Amino acid sequence: MFDNLFGNLQKQQEELQQKLATIFVESEAGDGAVTVTAGADLHIQNIKLDPSRLDFSDAEQLEDLLLVAINRALEEAKQKAAAETSKLLGGMLPGGMDQFLKP
Repeated sequence: MFDNLFGNLQKQQEELQQKLATIFVESEAGDGAVTVTAGADLHIQNIKLDPSRLDFSDAEQLEDLLLVAINRALEEAKQKAAAETSKLLGGMLPGGMDQFLKP
């Protein structure tokens, strides 16, 4: 009985990880000076810099903008991941118990 349950959980976990790897969010800082794309699997996919909006001689500014954009993207990606996980678990829990997964 438990082997089947845990086998299903493992399969669903793998499917969730595959799905999260296909969900992307984009965040920016400095009015588009830095744009970061992150996957819901919490990996940074891409970083774009707009040279027309940046002063490359100001390293501190660039570092700050990168930190802000990366943190925003990762936070949004975590929210997407939590929503997808909640959908998966909500379908597995007995009626009404999915309310405990909501923030």
